[in-house]
Amino acid sequence: MASHRDLPAGLVNQLFQNTGSSSFTEFVGSYAPELLPHRETVLATPISDQVPHATTIIAATFAGGVVMAGDRRATSGNVISQRDVEKVYRADDYSCMGIAGTASTGIEMARLYRVELEHYEKLEGRTMSVAGKANRLATMIRGNLGMAMQGLVVVPLFAAYDPDKGEGRIFSYDVAGGPYERERFDAIGSGSIFARGSLKKLYREGASADDMTMTLIQALYDAADDDSATGGPDVTRKIWPIVSVVDADGYRRLTDEQVSGYVERMLEARLISPDGPIAPLR
Repeated sequence: MASHRDLPAGLVNQLFQNTGSSSFTEFVGSYAPELLPHRETVLATPISDQVPHATTIIAATFAGGVVMAGDRRATSGNVISQRDVEKVYRADDYSCMGIAGTASTGIEMARLYRVELEHYEKLEGRTMSVAGKANRLATMIRGNLGMAMQGLVVVPLFAAYDPDKGEGRIFSYDVAGGPYERERFDAIGSGSIFARGSLKKLYREGASADDMTMTLIQALYDAADDDSATGGPDVTRKIWPIVSVVDADGYRRLTDEQVSGYVERMLEARLISPDGPIAPLR
């Protein structure tokens, strides 16, 4: 069968301008499937312990938006394979996603998802709804199910600002897709159980973006305190968690200088109270 490279240039341009679908992955799968991840690959032996894994991602809503944060450590079994991996990515102007699981597959999925949303916006002339974005990511996760069964699992956390509701929204997934909308906050990755426990204690309705950022920094520190695969802030190497804020003004990632300021305040307080702030009884 002739490929698109063997067709006349005029016909190729016509085909590319009339893809018949607003999905970038379906478009690439039709004309150059070799550029997509090989979903049919079956591994003789699971290699999950041999490749870097990313943890931990947390997100929480505040008054008018949502904050997402992630630690920087990647592990291969019991070995720290990388100390400064990035796990939180901009999806579009009003959304972001964090990855936990197989780092390489997760990074590839995050990049492809960003192009997917850009492709839809260019073809349709409008931005996809928040529910549409969440469902489109679910489809991509489902496409990785074959590799997930071999141990190369990727489970993202998706957060977006919804202009129709004027608030932040959070979606989590399982290996088969999902999505599941979460109220207030959520966490994924090996340290998620500890981060979620911290967020239950510290989360406050109607908090500002500044207060919620500090809450997430505290939760990441609590996760790193109990989970060896989660990396705390590395003061000596100046490696800080990644923190992103999404609100009516759009997506923005805090600078290292801004994050280090939150970390310094948190560490100063921990010298007095090593287990962190105590939630008041109501």
